[in-house]
Amino acid sequence: MDLSPILAKRRSVRRFKPSPIPEEDLEKLLFALQRAPTDASAQLYSAVRIRDPRLRDEVARLSGDQEHIRQAAEFFVFLADVHRLERLLAHRGQRMAFWPRTALHFAILDAGIAASYLALTAEALGYGVCFVGGVLNGVEALVDLLGLPPGVLPVVGLAVGVPDEEGPPRPRLPRRLVVHEDRYRPYTEEDLEEAYRAMAPYSRVGDWNRVLRRYFAEGGTMEAREKPYGKVLSRQGFDPDLPQGTPFYSLGALLEEALAEARGVLFRKGEAWLEEEARAFRGEGRPGEALLTALRKARGEVPDWP
Repeated sequence: MDLSPILAKRRSVRRFKPSPIPEEDLEKLLFALQRAPTDASAQLYSAVRIRDPRLRDEVARLSGDQEHIRQAAEFFVFLADVHRLERLLAHRGQRMAFWPRTALHFAILDAGIAASYLALTAEALGYGVCFVGGVLNGVEALVDLLGLPPGVLPVVGLAVGVPDEEGPPRPRLPRRLVVHEDRYRPYTEEDLEEAYRAMAPYSRVGDWNRVLRRYFAEGGTMEAREKPYGKVLSRQGFDPDLPQGTPFYSLGALLEEALAEARGVLFRKGEAWLEEEARAFRGEGRPGEALLTALRKARGEVPDWP
């Protein structure tokens, strides 16, 4: 089967007709999702099919009030899911190793591939799709809304339905700037200008930099997502330096807050001390866990003694 004609015209669709997807086609989409490649057979992903209109409306609101989330016949939230693997190991009396960053890497990869398989199958069947990165806009609330246990993290949303709009495919960078041979080739100034020229039609005013600046420059969308996303990583157990459930973006952020409330912090192997003018509070464990315990003691959130 030659997929080139499908790929040549594919584009994100943000307006859908109020038409449901027949069950036989939905079965093909879900079949494609589960046939996606996965590392070491672990299948570190899940997908939540959002069917409840009120729930769909809340997800749309959290994602930047994107109407196509509400309109689409089907909407999925793809998840990095290490929780199921941990349960499977425990079911055979084994304990999950400590590998949060590597787990997150492969779980996001698995979720992305599965979503892509579903999306490509949908487009081959004549449906329109739109990936929604905006699910990260309200990621902390989304974790609660979907009841995600530790070890599970939202990755991307995917809207699928009958298109109610047409248009040309979006431009892409010149291939030689994307596909390197043998070694990564440094970019010249002309390469970068060529990239802007090639991508100019992406912007209504012919200036791709306006899009990049909005999302990726200082003060942009990605910067606004960074801290909430980091807090969710800690909360869901994907930060190697902080205990699961920690409401901090990083160990550095925890240190900054601790130093804002105390004169100094002292680390020793297996413990940390938070020092005030006339008092000191001790926590035990790995550095992040020890410091968090000491800070909570200083705040009176947990007993200091015994």
